[in-house]
Amino acid sequence: MSSPEDTRKILEHWQSAAPGDRLAHLVKDATRAFIRALQMRLNEHHVSFGHWAFLRILWVQDGLTQRDLSDQAGVMEPTTYSALKAMEALGYVERRHRPGNKKNIHVYLTERGRQLENVLIPLAEEVNGIGVQGLAAGEIEVARKVLLSIIANLAQDEARADARSLRIPSTRELSRRVSERAARQAAPGRIASTAVPE
Repeated sequence: MSSPEDTRKILEHWQSAAPGDRLAHLVKDATRAFIRALQMRLNEHHVSFGHWAFLRILWVQDGLTQRDLSDQAGVMEPTTYSALKAMEALGYVERRHRPGNKKNIHVYLTERGRQLENVLIPLAEEVNGIGVQGLAAGEIEVARKVLLSIIANLAQDEARADARSLRIPSTRELSRRVSERAARQAAPGRIASTAVPE
């Protein structure tokens, strides 16, 4: 877990060590800081940041399928399944089939899950307020415009990548590839060591 000292080091890095570094790194560190600030507050209500991601989607549109929820949250279906099982055990959601449709499982907020909206949304608003302290309204609007443009540009790039058959592998597939590569790289060393005459 990171500490205030870690945050100080990140700020020092951006202010002096690498002021011209890539924008992606700056966005990543800003996102990380927002997530940490919100998680500290969510923790007081026994809600994980992962659950928050699904709750905020369901507060807008209840009754989504698990697949739709995965797509909107930007996570793989196994991750969604695990989170929803935990959220169901906590009494935040219930999963059920709609009448006449035994194929898809839909996710619905319980009364307890719905009530969390009035408790947790103000926490997110507080974190956003802290994040933009000292910025003028015009600066915030420019930042929003810039970030939305970046998101749109990268979404277009992803669409073009799909046309070229480039894709993001699943975590499982990526782990398999890394393991296979490590095994191939280790194998020549073992063969060479046994082939050396004594």
